[in-house]
Amino acid sequence: MSAGTSTGTGTDGYRRKLIEVALPLEEINKQSAREKSIRHGHPSTLHLWWARRPLAACRAVLFAQLVDDPSSRPKEFPTEEDQALERKRLFNIIERLVNWDNINDKALYAEAKAEIWKSCDGNPPPILDPFAGGGSIPLEAQRLGLEAHASDLNPVPVLINKALIEIPPKWAGQPPVFPGAAESRMGDWPGATGLAEDVRRYGKWIRDEAEKRIGHLYPKAKLADGTEANVISWIWTRTVTCPNPACGGTMPLARSFWLGKKKGKERYVEPIIEGKRVRFEIRGPKGRPQEGTVGRTGALCLICDTPVPLTHIRAEGKAGRMGAQLMAIVAEGPRMRYYLAPAEEHEQVIKVSRPDDVPDIDIPHNPRYLTAPNYGMDKWTDLFTGRQLVALAAFSDLVSEAREKVLSDALVAGFPVGEPLAYNGTSADAYADSVAVFLSLGVSKVADISNCLTSWKPSMDQAIHLFTRQAIPMVWDYAETPPLSKFAGGYTTSIGGMTRALEALPEGKPRSVIQIDASSRSYEGMLVSTDPPYYDNVGYADLSDFFYVWLRRSLRFIFPNLFGTLLTPKSDELVADPFRHGGKDEANRFFEKGFQRVFANIRAGALNAYPTTVFYAFKQSEGDDNGNASTGWETLLEGMIQSGWMITATWPVRTELSNRIRGLGSNALASSVVLACRPRHDSAGVIDRRGLINALKAELPDALRDLQQGGIAPVDLAQAAIGPGMAVFSRYAWVAEADGSPMRVRAALVLINQMLAEVLSEQEGDFDADTRFCIKWFETYGFDEAKFGSAETLSKAMDTSVDGLDRSGVLKSRSGIVQLLSPHELPPVYDPQADDRISIWEVVMHLAKRLDDKGIEAAGQLMASARLRIDLDTAKELSYLLFSICERRNWTKTALLFNALGSSWREIENAARSAGPATSAQGMLDLTPEED
Repeated sequence: MSAGTSTGTGTDGYRRKLIEVALPLEEINKQSAREKSIRHGHPSTLHLWWARRPLAACRAVLFAQLVDDPSSRPKEFPTEEDQALERKRLFNIIERLVNWDNINDKALYAEAKAEIWKSCDGNPPPILDPFAGGGSIPLEAQRLGLEAHASDLNPVPVLINKALIEIPPKWAGQPPVFPGAAESRMGDWPGATGLAEDVRRYGKWIRDEAEKRIGHLYPKAKLADGTEANVISWIWTRTVTCPNPACGGTMPLARSFWLGKKKGKERYVEPIIEGKRVRFEIRGPKGRPQEGTVGRTGALCLICDTPVPLTHIRAEGKAGRMGAQLMAIVAEGPRMRYYLAPAEEHEQVIKVSRPDDVPDIDIPHNPRYLTAPNYGMDKWTDLFTGRQLVALAAFSDLVSEAREKVLSDALVAGFPVGEPLAYNGTSADAYADSVAVFLSLGVSKVADISNCLTSWKPSMDQAIHLFTRQAIPMVWDYAETPPLSKFAGGYTTSIGGMTRALEALPEGKPRSVIQIDASSRSYEGMLVSTDPPYYDNVGYADLSDFFYVWLRRSLRFIFPNLFGTLLTPKSDELVADPFRHGGKDEANRFFEKGFQRVFANIRAGALNAYPTTVFYAFKQSEGDDNGNASTGWETLLEGMIQSGWMITATWPVRTELSNRIRGLGSNALASSVVLACRPRHDSAGVIDRRGLINALKAELPDALRDLQQGGIAPVDLAQAAIGPGMAVFSRYAWVAEADGSPMRVRAALVLINQMLAEVLSEQEGDFDADTRFCIKWFETYGFDEAKFGSAETLSKAMDTSVDGLDRSGVLKSRSGIVQLLSPHELPPVYDPQADDRISIWEVVMHLAKRLDDKGIEAAGQLMASARLRIDLDTAKELSYLLFSICERRNWTKTALLFNALGSSWREIENAARSAGPATSAQGMLDLTPEED
């Protein structure tokens, strides 16, 4: 486990919740990272949204936000041992909850719900996320049986949240209305399975109708043997005219000529120069393609070898003179892809007139993450070929036609006439609206891959959708996928992924999802858990217009208020965008004032019995080279504190399967941090810098020891330490610096980090003499060689001897040279019970070796043998100290070794308990038959 701030009942009389004391952080992080590889049935497949929080983390945070820590129930759990045992039981529930494999375990969720209801005196509060985004927090609140509410200023996330928590529960248990569909299965239609079946059936109807109308735009590929095959993708390259007057040829702008990189199936494009043009042929599997013709600084004309600057390419694009040329056709084959050279028919068929009623609206100017306009792609329609616009317009219009069919079929099925979905109706119209929402989301998903900024990924032999990151970048060679296919980019493929997610959504009562600015809504009676905007991160309103313009085409009559504007609201979006607010300083002021206004409003309606939780997504680029915290991170903490909040815990949530390690002083994390906070009492006093330091010195050691003993990874210790440190700093109205000015968050973070370093160093007093010598030697020399004289001097100061340390097996002293033995240099066999000069250092080194070489079980067996000889809690402290030393010295490989040991300690302890009573090979009894 990971223990956080001090335990017990808070100073304001509230019961401290689990999230303010302890979390099984390693398992939460493990399952959050694992979740990224889960696709089938995962709610993220419903529709793309950027920076979704992991469902596992949201589920765990909500549970721990509501459930009491055992220390706040002293009558039930009077001793620390009782509390630890109960905390372990609650951790077990969380560890099972975060595992995706248990997502349909109704008994588990009933158990979790019972714990929540018990801690909330039978009346848990409604949960609200006012920055709902992708909907992870409201969805997981609903999954836990809670009353979930969501709001957002942006219509796209509002629609996504409606599709997650508002619409499906409305039709729970309803059989499908598509003719004959209800008879396709025996028994009931639980949850949203009936709705999902209708979305699937009417989606297929749309696809089949689309083929009748636009199928001629997507010809089959002709193979060498005269047969035909379905096209998976057309690979195009953009072109401009060479600026060399002696050439004037048509230049292909290809980033790469690779088509397929799978072993034995390698294929690539070979450009063949013919006069002032280039044609393309297919080569492979032998050989390699030439380098691409365009990069970050410019391009190269294949015809005359003239380097061409990007300025010329931008000018050609803005003048409307950038073209496209077909490089290859990818077709479906048995267990492989066919890569074919361009064919005239396929180049001519795309020359279609663009529809008149497509969203011909300007893309905002924001070169930080919208770079396509730099090349003349100024309007949203410019991101699509003419053929793609015809297809998307046809699919969008068919959604409206399908809605009419659903309405007719619903009336036949016995639905009443009444209010539509926008007015919370349960009529035939409301059901038809609901199906249309999901059908329209399917078109929106197709747009993400059916555009002219979609890349072809040779290593996967498939097209990759536009939004692989939070940007709309320029792409030189792009893949055009047919929306009628069964592959990526096909409408039925998008609908299929969506319906699997829809069927897996939790059952619950339909709750409110509204469009509203977070600074102006009411928070009365609501408990907030949210993932707010992060300072100067990407403005999602700009990016989401890409989807909005197509969703609006199908849904503006279903949700006239939600889709009443041409584009998403921009001016009130809470983000520090210098391009939108007239410069960096103005943008910062806009964000900071808006952030404080939102959290002041949340505080006004806060429920004092529970902590509010806030996610902060940390960008690795935010920290500076001097180890200072990021501006965004500081702004979040500063804004919370100035809005009257007290930070009670900070928990690093890692969603990346990565071994990257950052410095302790940077407070960096792999992905995000969760803050628990409560309203600061209005009568909070003032303290000076010296008083704060004294308070930190008094409270941090116990809190950090709890963190270490809990099971938090050493790499996360600095971030988690901010929780108890900030709890001290933020409990005061303000902290006075020596000159009387208020202390800022950055200065407080520096103090907390200093205290952390001091506490870790002071723990050396808990160690035996041999271990203290090894620590001091390690700090200076690591596992490198050094002179005997230095070792002899240090050994006398530490009341030990070099010869004794040599005999004990922790170092070697030969010919005037002394060297600590690294874990990998230790002997493979070690018996702590037979060691006549055992030390904490020696056991920790052997544990690190055993874990790295043989895993948890083997390390557990060693720990079981050592536990009667040394204090294991002290040994664990050493693993954290060694990690911090390695970080300071940038010994990354060794740091990873000790981080793994510290973060696996709980699992090793479990394995040690399973190993039974401690025994040694020498101590085992040889039982005779009479004794047996």
